[in-house]
Amino acid sequence: MALMLWESSLQAKASELHGDTWHITINESIEPHKQACDWHQYISGSFARFECSLCRRAWMSKRVQVVFHFHLDTARKQGTIKLRRFKQMCRRCNEAQMEDPNFPVENIDVLIGRLVEKIRVRCYKENLGEKNRPSVFNGRVNGPHESAHCEACRLGVCSQAN
Repeated sequence: MALMLWESSLQAKASELHGDTWHITINESIEPHKQACDWHQYISGSFARFECSLCRRAWMSKRVQVVFHFHLDTARKQGTIKLRRFKQMCRRCNEAQMEDPNFPVENIDVLIGRLVEKIRVRCYKENLGEKNRPSVFNGRVNGPHESAHCEACRLGVCSQAN
C-alpha cells in the first residue's frame, strides 16, 4: 500500500521528467551518503505518524527523515529511485521494534515534488532557482524529539539529533 502512494505521486509528476520513465522502490538497505557510482542522493524530512506494533500506541513526528537515491539510464530513458523511510521506536515498550512511518498523502506529494525538482537539476541540468514547498502538519506533537528512539539519529542523518 505505501509503495503505491509513492509511485502514484511520482507518476503524477512524471510529465516534468523529459518523457523518461521513472519508477520508485522502497529499499530499507540503502545508506545515506553511500550511493552507488553515477547515482544521486536527496535527503528530506516531513511529518508522519507511527503506531507501535506491540502496544498500539500512536505518536506523531514533525521531522521524519527519508533518503532517496536516484539514477537516470539515459540510453534506456529509464530512471530508478530507491527510497528509505527512517523508522522510530515506541518509548513505552521494553521490546519495542523500529516502526515504519505513515506519511499523509499530501506530504508524500510534497516529498516527491521536491525530489522531482532535484532530479530535474541533477539529471537534466535544469536551472530551477530556489523553491521551498513546506510539508503539511496535521495535529499536535507533544514533547521534544527523542533521539534514542529515532533510527535517523542513530545513523547521523536526523536534523533533530542532539
